[in-house]
Amino acid sequence: MNSFAITVGDSSGVGPEILLKAFREGGLKHPVIVYGDLSALEYYNRLLGFGTPLRAVSDPGDYVPGTLNVLDHHLLTRDDITPGILNAKSGAAAREYVVRAAKAALAGQVAGMVTLPMNKEATQKSDPGFVGHTELIGAVCGVSDVTIMLASDQLIVTHVTTHCSLAEAIARTKQLRIRTILELTTGAVRKLIPNPRIGVAGLNPHAGENGLFGREDIQEIAPAVEWAQAQGMPVAGPFPPDTLFYLAVRKKRFDAIVCMYHDQGHVPLKLLDFEGGVNIALGIPIVRTSVDHGTAFDIAGKGIAETESFLRALDYAARLATQR
Repeated sequence: MNSFAITVGDSSGVGPEILLKAFREGGLKHPVIVYGDLSALEYYNRLLGFGTPLRAVSDPGDYVPGTLNVLDHHLLTRDDITPGILNAKSGAAAREYVVRAAKAALAGQVAGMVTLPMNKEATQKSDPGFVGHTELIGAVCGVSDVTIMLASDQLIVTHVTTHCSLAEAIARTKQLRIRTILELTTGAVRKLIPNPRIGVAGLNPHAGENGLFGREDIQEIAPAVEWAQAQGMPVAGPFPPDTLFYLAVRKKRFDAIVCMYHDQGHVPLKLLDFEGGVNIALGIPIVRTSVDHGTAFDIAGKGIAETESFLRALDYAARLATQR
């Protein structure tokens, strides 16, 4: 198997130190090529006294065990690295790491990619249209029907809409989009769990209460679920969101939940497993997983960032790559 590309994210955040710490502690169980700037990794290595061995490479196939192999992008100097401080240069560099890693994955030069956190505000200073990792990678891959799946040991959730306002999320809750997400969810979850059971959350309180609290559940979600069932997908719903998570987590009736908007899925999963949740991109022709946390500027450069989400993301990438 080829190495996995690891993008270090925003070098003003915790991404570089998480990577260095994970290697030092022996957590990297799969070969990786780091997409980032050697200058940033050297800076954090010295600052935190990690002593992680680093090696610059010029090709993603140039992997040597026993060291952290870095495909040096030469975008940042020592003066550009500002732990905990919003930085336009590190935001632009983080974007470039992702673009190059996605292209390498498309070309088959790496088995997949694992992304460490970017800061949207920092990246938008050079790319005002930047919305998030998943949308950017989708654009590189030439696809637009993309979404994210959050996975933990206790629960899996996917989303019909993600990075948009709540008003826009309601407007985007349409049958065609829901069908797409049900298909993507079923395909992905079947790679991870045998005979999965997938619950679909309603949009409105009480899943609309038969139209009393909105018509979207009746007119858009229910028909999409019926269509998916006719295609043999193991889905059911829509269910009232305030009970569906209880049914999945406490009663074990469902392995995954399809949510209608960002916080409907993110809030419960992060409550269950904030440190260990993994973000998996769906709808793209490459394997891409990510940590399910941000750049954590408040603790950047202190060496206390947890590595669990990153290590799980790498493990999920390896599991998905074997299914391709």
